[in-house]
Amino acid sequence: MKLLRAAFVAVLAALPAFASAQTELKLGHVGEPGSLIGAAADEFAKRANAKLGGKYKVVAYGSSQLGGDKEMLQKLKLGTIDLVEPSTVMSSEADIFGVFEMPYLVKDRQHMQRIEKELFWSKFAPEAEKKGIKVLAVWENGYRHITNSKRPINTPDDLKGIKLRVPEGKWRVKMFQAYGANPSPMKFSEVFTALQTGVMDGQENPFTQIASAKFQEVQKYLSLTGHVYTPAYVIVGSKKFATLPPDVRKILEDTAKETQAFVYEYAEKDDTALLEKLKAAGMQVNTPNKDAFIAASKPVYDDFAKEVAGSKEIIDRAIALGKQ
Repeated sequence: MKLLRAAFVAVLAALPAFASAQTELKLGHVGEPGSLIGAAADEFAKRANAKLGGKYKVVAYGSSQLGGDKEMLQKLKLGTIDLVEPSTVMSSEADIFGVFEMPYLVKDRQHMQRIEKELFWSKFAPEAEKKGIKVLAVWENGYRHITNSKRPINTPDDLKGIKLRVPEGKWRVKMFQAYGANPSPMKFSEVFTALQTGVMDGQENPFTQIASAKFQEVQKYLSLTGHVYTPAYVIVGSKKFATLPPDVRKILEDTAKETQAFVYEYAEKDDTALLEKLKAAGMQVNTPNKDAFIAASKPVYDDFAKEVAGSKEIIDRAIALGKQ
């Protein structure tokens, strides 16, 4: 009897520990500390955790700790991680996301918001759902620019012979092939070493990724091409997300959408400050002939329209939304 009583007391003593246990919701991304992707993930986690009440806790894992973009998408579908903040790689999951790979399509953040409101949730999100991925919100990775160790890039001709790292999405490869470069997809976590050792001559990314990854230490030239505006997305695996309590799902979805305003404001401030930082680090900055790049981009649009059914109408409407 005494043994039973002692066992019962021991169980009771342990109950508070069990009651306070949290279920961790892993949020993975490739951004380095100080990047826009990292800041967005941290802000989202802070806001969500303030509402989740202790039972669930969002924990952000940056710097490719949970794998590269493609690996994380696979883990998301398998249910071994809960949320991912990808960008370009989404075009390898659902072809229509390649619309955001089309050069010089998105004029500014206001234009992007019109595209999101009118086209994204009706045309893009359902295609991701077919692949087992639910998009909670649209954030930002930013306007992309070219860095390299060889020369300033003023026109597409200057890219000839340049070994250029691009993200894991085929339309970026096609775009830079059209410009005359020698593009190769590579995980973001491997890029610094590839640039440092000369395996790659250059890369293209927003200021926030260039500065946070310290590419200025191994790249001499920064050419302000602004060739692509890349959204980032907050995504979950549809199956696993459906197993969460309805109130938790609502908090995550609402908070992801609310965080967009923070992301855009942060990004806008970063644009100016980071360019100055990169100049101060000794990078030679030039403003290329964008008309030459736009003219060289036509074959990419033509190929995309042929390959992805229904994309021409979406692109035409997206362009029209930029004239409002």
